[in-house]
Amino acid sequence: MSVIGMDIGYSNLKIAYGDNGGDPVLVNRPAGAAPSDHIGQRIMGDDDAVRVLVDGREFAAAISHDRIENWAREMHKDFTTTDSYRALFYSGLLLSGLSEIDKIVTGLPTSQYFDAKLRARLVETMKGEHQVTPCRKVVVKDVKIVPQPLGGFVDYLHGLADPTQVEDASVLVVDPGFFSVDWVLLVNGEFKRASSGTSLDAASVILDETAALISRDHGGNPGRGKLENAIRSGRNTVSVFGARIDIAPYLADASSKVGHIVGAQLQESLRKEDSDIDTIVLVGGGAPFYEAAIKAAFHQVPVTVAPDSVFANARGFWRGGAA
Repeated sequence: MSVIGMDIGYSNLKIAYGDNGGDPVLVNRPAGAAPSDHIGQRIMGDDDAVRVLVDGREFAAAISHDRIENWAREMHKDFTTTDSYRALFYSGLLLSGLSEIDKIVTGLPTSQYFDAKLRARLVETMKGEHQVTPCRKVVVKDVKIVPQPLGGFVDYLHGLADPTQVEDASVLVVDPGFFSVDWVLLVNGEFKRASSGTSLDAASVILDETAALISRDHGGNPGRGKLENAIRSGRNTVSVFGARIDIAPYLADASSKVGHIVGAQLQESLRKEDSDIDTIVLVGGGAPFYEAAIKAAFHQVPVTVAPDSVFANARGFWRGGAA
């Protein structure tokens, strides 16, 4: 059975694909997408854009957002209804190399998952036959939508030597993304809706605060996009007026400020629970930014950061679908 776990984020597109045996193939690409005539031309190096058709119009997808000109970056709750989202979905299909897919599992921010109409619309968008390029069609037979952090929980269970050790535990899974920080509480393996939720104090807010702190000290604002690209590329510096600025201390300061807010929101969300949390699992690309603040807010609770956390949800989506 061919399965794709697809995590279409606001900053990165992550997919895990393969047959339901062994381990999936993992792909991580930037989540920029726009019509091809809104993409800057590469003077040096190969053009790594994935070219797809959305209602007959060619889009360049899976590219960094700074390559896009005169096309709005979709940073809102209706992202899944946009042409940019469809272009990223189609590029994920192409990157898998599969022509027929038995199941796709993907997630929505926790607060959006509670909207049944939104879930149904997303299934309708993904299921069926898709003309992804002029000469290539891809068929998707089945689609399952879950709360985003649930993929991280499945991935966490898979990594345990003995999953029964958490069968009666209260596990809080926190997924800091670019647009939102989402969390789910699982007690005895069951999803607790009332204590699960979403915060918009996400990685994009940390990057904006980092840029403001750098501007305060150096007089120039590097902007969110330059910081985002630096972190994605594993670089510790950005250019401001031609000087290389170490971003690590500014990221740490911004993460502390924003992370403290999220820690308080998590505590408020859990206030009606009659038992303490047994463990916290951090997943998603923004996990390192929030680790210190969450450990401070829940100082008695063990906190685990998923290995290669940017892929945790996609891996978990694939494992859930493959099972």
